Amino acid sequence: MSITYKDAQGMEGMRVAGRLASEVLDYLTPFVKPGITTNEIDRLAHDYMTQVQGTIPATLGYQPSGYAAYPKSLCTSVNHQVCHGIPNDKALKKGDIVNIDVTVIKDGWHGDTSRMYLVGDVSIAAKRLCSITYDAMWQGIMRVKPGVRLGDIGFAIQTFTEKQGFSVVREFCGHGIGLKFHEEPQVLHYGRPGTLEELKPGMTFTIEPMINAGKRDIKDGPEKDGWSIVTRDHSLSAQWEHTVLVTETGYEVLTLSSGSPPIPAFVPALPGTSVRPAAVQSTADSAA
Repeated sequence: MSITYKDAQGMEGMRVAGRLASEVLDYLTPFVKPGITTNEIDRLAHDYMTQVQGTIPATLGYQPSGYAAYPKSLCTSVNHQVCHGIPNDKALKKGDIVNIDVTVIKDGWHGDTSRMYLVGDVSIAAKRLCSITYDAMWQGIMRVKPGVRLGDIGFAIQTFTEKQGFSVVREFCGHGIGLKFHEEPQVLHYGRPGTLEELKPGMTFTIEPMINAGKRDIKDGPEKDGWSIVTRDHSLSAQWEHTVLVTETGYEVLTLSSGSPPIPAFVPALPGTSVRPAAVQSTADSAA
């Protein structure tokens, strides 16, 4: 499979899908509190996507080769779950952290994003893990521009993360995205500078580092559902995800909305401008 480069129509379709995916997370935010089950979160999201947005939940029934069909409209990964947690009837409790990962389809285009949520008061260590993981994602995003190689992005994420005393999961990565949920290229969150594919305008892909508080080793979850992945040492894990577009001069974050967390202060202005990436939000909001 080769990399697809989006034309103006494709970029616009990706902007709309990306914004809508982020707006699902905006909608869910006030509901994520102690006592709610992840099944209830899934139901809320499914109804919002299908009845309010007119989008299709990309994960529902998604079945890559070798996997059972995914049964829910989003993924919820709690505490030491690394990714692909399937919503269930267990209630979230005070002190939990949970990643909610949403992908919507609008007019054939996929928008993919995830956020970490703190359930009530959580430990200082859990807050720090979530914060560092968010910053690690942005360390990767801010490197995106034509001529950069994917290894540069992975190297930036890995070095930043390991300096904080955390580890980067190796077995899962970001991916190209567009009319297909998963396209080329694979976007590793570790690596060596100057290696792998060169970035070119029109590429769209996710950056979604999974960061563990302990060692990077993972294993299948105890549910044996074929999807859920957990840390081998039972340490906490966190993940954030944005979908980005490579532009002629840098990047555009496609999965920003009014409720998105603030962009870190260390992220510089977009190349060739005095505008920080927060302005991308208004670009996306104008797409309807």
